Amino acid sequence: MENLIIKSPAKINLFLKVVKKLPNGYHELDTAFQLIDVFDTIEFQNSSNKISVFCSDTSIDEEENIIFKAASILKKVSDRNVGVDIKITKNIPIGAGLGGGSSNAASTICALNKMWDLRLSLNEMMLIGLDLGADVPLFIKGENAYAGGVGEKLVEKKPIDEKLIIISPDILNSTEEMFNLYDIQEGPKELFSQQNSFWKVFVEKNEEIKEFYEQYAKKFEICLSGTGSSMFIKYNNNSEKQKILKIIPSNWRFFLAKPLQYSPLKSLDSNGV
Repeated sequence: MENLIIKSPAKINLFLKVVKKLPNGYHELDTAFQLIDVFDTIEFQNSSNKISVFCSDTSIDEEENIIFKAASILKKVSDRNVGVDIKITKNIPIGAGLGGGSSNAASTICALNKMWDLRLSLNEMMLIGLDLGADVPLFIKGENAYAGGVGEKLVEKKPIDEKLIIISPDILNSTEEMFNLYDIQEGPKELFSQQNSFWKVFVEKNEEIKEFYEQYAKKFEICLSGTGSSMFIKYNNNSEKQKILKIIPSNWRFFLAKPLQYSPLKSLDSNGV
């Protein structure tokens, strides 16, 4: 197969609890992942023996890009003189708790497994993905799931019924920094919400978020995805949607999203997705 085009979906965390910090420095988590119809688009084109990655977001260095890392691992696994040109059109915000990077890595692993005829099993691909990020296996499996461990122990769940408004302020959140801040914070860690262990850290770190949350949390169930910075509110009808849209600051990005039952990777075929 010479080329492939894949839609790489985002996710939200319906809830996220930090259970405990592990001796190895990682954290045991309890969470639920919901895939949503917000996508990056990734084009793969076989080349000679070189891996090249072009990203529409020029702030991402090519060789630091998780897609480049994933492709490099697959090339090593192939033990062949293979290469690929990868072009990614970003739509999922970066550093926003929506899993864009992990989803892109998963799409790369699945795409190159097919294009290079590596014949890796689902479990083999998920193990490779786990080395790149705790939620990469979720995207490789392509199903909504409850997750434990560091995020890799997955149990399939049904998609939610409600539609979603994803609210994405212009804040780049480092997952590593948020975990570090979570570990050193003082006082009750669930001060603002039981929905996500990182709410307190996120609100205290960002005055604009604090004002937004305090003003509207009693009127709407505002949820945090991952370690932030994206939030989401569920809705059932147009009237509810319009009320939510009115509270979003004009300088914040938002998406109208629907829950997915499965990732497009589940139906990967010779024509792409």
